[in-house]
This record gives sequence, structure tokens and C-alpha cells, in this order.
Amino acid sequence: MISLIDKISQFVSTYYVDPIIYDSGYNPINTITWALVLGICIFGVVRLLERIKVTINERFILSVMPFVVAGSSLRVIEDAGVFKPPLQYLFITPTIYFVVFAVTVVCLLVSRWLHNAGKVKDLHATFAAFGTIWFAANVLVLLCVEDIVRPYVPVLILGGGTLIAFLVYKLTEYGGFALLSNRLNLSILWVHLLDASSTIVGIDMLGYYEKHVVPAYLIDLTGTAIVMYPLKLAIFLPVLYLLDSQFDEDDESQTLKTFVKMVIIVLGLSPACRNTIRMTFGI
Repeated sequence: MISLIDKISQFVSTYYVDPIIYDSGYNPINTITWALVLGICIFGVVRLLERIKVTINERFILSVMPFVVAGSSLRVIEDAGVFKPPLQYLFITPTIYFVVFAVTVVCLLVSRWLHNAGKVKDLHATFAAFGTIWFAANVLVLLCVEDIVRPYVPVLILGGGTLIAFLVYKLTEYGGFALLSNRLNLSILWVHLLDASSTIVGIDMLGYYEKHVVPAYLIDLTGTAIVMYPLKLAIFLPVLYLLDSQFDEDDESQTLKTFVKMVIIVLGLSPACRNTIRMTFGI
């Protein structure tokens, strides 16, 4: 007879541990769990940034982006087989998010210290420089272990995502909706359409497969990854509307709203960059 502890252990292994060890993707259980963890972390990070006196604004968001592409390129290094177990497990989703987050926070704290000590004038530029150096180092590693075999991939992904974003922007503008006149909102839509484009190129053109639960179901249902475009629009246009209409006007609420938008950008840009880099190198 299987004990309760054995059942719990089997459950944890099946839905949480095995997907990381075997890089088999997501399931409904761990998808919901990681979403809840993300929600909790959002409030914790906002409080951390308040304590170290970092303002969450567009300039801060821009300075975080090099760390997003650095994390994405680090994931591709793992895809290339550079890391071996058990070190490999640190660089598989979702554990890699915690690794990248830890490095990012350390770089932010160092940047804040350098700024407070008068050693650098621009906190954001210094912080972004750390992420840029990290990304450049990752690219050098990839160039040492792999060759660029599909240089056209970034062109297709950037072109497709940008074109759809532009058309949606013009349609909303023509319809009198000001939702995408906000640069941050437009950036959110753009990066998620880049993510959709990378999925389309990967699945419909190059034979890759989708790991996320809902997109995988819809792609199987429709027989094409083009369904990602309407899926992204159906999700993020209402989300952006709710964020802009439901938050209060006080500073704390606006700070939280801006940070949530940054998180949404990261969740779109990270897989878009990982997919693009991976397919460009033919991994």
C-alpha cells in the first residue's frame, strides 16, 4: 500500500521535478503553480526596489532588458548542451528565472552602491552595462560552440512581429482607442507578437514544438502556429485595458502597475529572444 508521503513524492516528481530534469515542458499543474509563485514574487520585488530606493519607471525597465536577453542566451547555452547534470537543471525553465533574477538583483545592488559612492553618475546606464556585458559573453560562448546556420530567422521574426504590431496600432488609432498610444503598452504588444512570430517560424517552418499547455492545445487544434497572433491579441489587449482602467491613481498603485507591465514584457521578450537565438544557431 502506497503511503501518503509516497503519493506526495510521486506527485511532486511527476508534475514538478521530472519536467525540469527531462526538460519536457509544462503541464496544467506546474503552470498554475509557477503563475502563483510569480504573483507572490511581484509584490516582494516591488518592496525590495522600494527599500533600495530604485524608482520603477520606463528608464528602469529599459535598463532591465539586457538581463532578459542575457538570460535567454544563457538558456540557449544550456540547449546547446554546454552544461551537464546536475548543473544543467539550474538553467532549465523555470529554475533559470530564479538564477537570472538573483544575478540581476546582485548587479542592481552593485550599481546602486557604485552610484551612492559617487563612482558612477548614471545608475541605470551602469546597471544596463552589466547586463550587456553578460549577454555579450553568452554570445561569445555560443559562437565558440555553435555556428550560425539560419541568419534569416531574426529577420523573419522581427519583420513579422513588427508588422502585426504596426497594423494593430494603426487599427486601434483609427478606431479612436488610445490604449496603444502609451509606449509601454505598445512595447508589451510588440514583444509578445515577436514571441508569437518566433513560435510560428519554429513550428510551421522549422519543425520545433510548443511546450506551453494552452498554445500547444490551440496549435494542435488549428494545425498551425499562426493561431498565436490572435491568441496574443485576445489576451494582452484586454489585460492592458484592465491595467490602465482598474488601478488607482495613487503612487503606490501606479508603481505596482508599471512593475506588472515590466513583468509582462519579460514574459514575452524572454521566450522570443531564446527562440530566435536558438533557431539562428540551429540548436
